[in-house]
Amino acid sequence: MRVLVAGLIGGILMFVWGVVAHMALGLGNVGIRQPADESAVLATLHEGLGEQAGVYMLPSFDPKQMNDPYKVRAYQQKAIRSPYAWVVYLPQGDDMLQMQQQIPRQWASDTLGALALAFVMGLAGLGFRRRLAVAAAVAVFAWLSTMVPYWNWYRFPLDFTWAALIEQLVGWLLAGAAMAWWLGRGERKLAS
Repeated sequence: MRVLVAGLIGGILMFVWGVVAHMALGLGNVGIRQPADESAVLATLHEGLGEQAGVYMLPSFDPKQMNDPYKVRAYQQKAIRSPYAWVVYLPQGDDMLQMQQQIPRQWASDTLGALALAFVMGLAGLGFRRRLAVAAAVAVFAWLSTMVPYWNWYRFPLDFTWAALIEQLVGWLLAGAAMAWWLGRGERKLAS
């Protein structure tokens, strides 16, 4: 039960921190730029990408053609001469300011992450400082295993990548401190 409560506390704190980080501090917008001519880009998306929602890398290369040296070379030349884009595409559009679905999903994600962290932090023999170190290590691990590969392989902007580290590390340290306190509180009561 202590781990469950710690996970709920951590999930709430991480969610609240996420709101502050995105809405007040703007960490969620670091590295995201406004297009020079949005209307021109939007007008060509439907024609160029079609009706299938998904993630598109431009210029694109079909991995099935890796054994054809001529197609590989043609792609390499095109890639050097062309702009690069990573596009999350929804052909039907979506009002990103209407967050009725995203907010509960984000809270659930934060809470499930906090429950997993609370389970690890709740292992016997860990004091407050070690639990807090576990929270920091988990945040850095998650960043290294997700955001750094996005920067490396998909060319996500470096400032966007660093902002994600700040958001995750600060958030999980805040949530982790409350969770470590709660878990230690429960152990003291059990020892009495």
